Amino acid sequence: MRIQLHHIVPLALLWLGCGAETSVSAPTPETEVLAQELSMLQLSDTQGVAGPGAVGGFEREQVVGDVYHYSLQLQVGPSAQDVITLHRVVRERAAWKPARGRESVFMVHGDAWNFTGAFMASTLTQDVPVQQSIAVYLAQKGVDVWGIDLRWTHVPLETQDFTFMKDWNMGTHVSDIGTGLSVARRVRALTGSGDGRLNLLGWSRGAMLGYAYLSAETQRPAAQRHVNGFIPVDAVLGFGPGAAQQREFACERAALAEAAQKLGQVEGGLLGPGAGVPVMMLGQAAIAMPTGIALPPMPPLPYEQLATLLGAATFQFLGVNPMVPYYHFTAGRFDMESPLPTGLQYVRPRQFFDLLANARPYQSFAEIVEGEQLLCGQKDLPYDDHLEQVKVPALYVGAGGGFGTYGLHTFNQLGSKDKSSLVIRRAPEQARVADYGHADLFLARDADTTVWAPIHEWMKRH
Repeated sequence: MRIQLHHIVPLALLWLGCGAETSVSAPTPETEVLAQELSMLQLSDTQGVAGPGAVGGFEREQVVGDVYHYSLQLQVGPSAQDVITLHRVVRERAAWKPARGRESVFMVHGDAWNFTGAFMASTLTQDVPVQQSIAVYLAQKGVDVWGIDLRWTHVPLETQDFTFMKDWNMGTHVSDIGTGLSVARRVRALTGSGDGRLNLLGWSRGAMLGYAYLSAETQRPAAQRHVNGFIPVDAVLGFGPGAAQQREFACERAALAEAAQKLGQVEGGLLGPGAGVPVMMLGQAAIAMPTGIALPPMPPLPYEQLATLLGAATFQFLGVNPMVPYYHFTAGRFDMESPLPTGLQYVRPRQFFDLLANARPYQSFAEIVEGEQLLCGQKDLPYDDHLEQVKVPALYVGAGGGFGTYGLHTFNQLGSKDKSSLVIRRAPEQARVADYGHADLFLARDADTTVWAPIHEWMKRH
């Protein structure tokens, strides 16, 4: 695509946001200089721009109707791998002119998937309408939706050397989230939506990072804070007194993770390197040869049945005690004749297989280690030091078959006087194996009315 001159200043502001946290202000002389430098490049396409401080991969695509998806890669560190992608999903009032929106949100994904997989999964499949994802839904309602792809989501499948990931921890991602929020505010101001703060929504590990970001933000002057509301979705940062068993399991996982890290593991999960690779390959196999029998080390089941099992009984694939009992992505259908699920309750099979096929292959291991250490609670990490000073309004959203009410312990540590929660439950606790799943919150056929509409209503009130 061709970059026109009136697009240069937004790109300049995008890059200038990548550094220290700063308040929103009028364009600086440095902005004007960079705008001139970029315009002098006379680029016909930003793809392929390289080097520290480069801006690349700028894309704009129509999603549905007047809703468009913008994305831009940003260099946020000295190495070639220190890259994030920022996303904006927004209505346009004319070509290249985002509609002015009062409500805004910045979304942070969790493990396995990037922004598109987590919040725009409907664009990865032809099995559901394209508007059946939260980012598109909110954009159609006039919300200015932003989000981030964390660094590890960009690592190619063919990568062999992962030493560059060694120091990518929760603090790294918290810093990148701050960069993204700063950029979003600057661009919103430039494109007519004002310089107000954004809501921050994090799903799963993205919510853990959201807690960590807000804890750190309390230590900055008000002019350098970017969040006006927090929506943690189905996540825990620590377990309460009533979850001693889960905390004990977390300590066991933390010990395993620390041992693997000492042996040199820098990428992957508790089961070893390349945690996203088998997920991706299983999704592809379920699509290409659904009745084919999986090869070892997978269980000898048809690929489509194995992929369904991964969704409905995720806890069986984790290899270690799961964070919470019977944790699963999507609610399955079960009968009395077989322990295996016969299908999925709220998600279409091909829709779920397409999601699996788009998993990212690799993930930085240091954040996994720190996450388990936080859940264990025996190591002093800085990420939850100031939760009681977080005063912004907050809404916790949980799934009965995901982290559900376990997430309320951390949520209730926030210092906000305006806190509310929404936990979607379709089964009693003793039947949580078949309850609304961790990913049903974003994939289920009724998620628009059950989950996204309440989130939108909350945003409008705040």
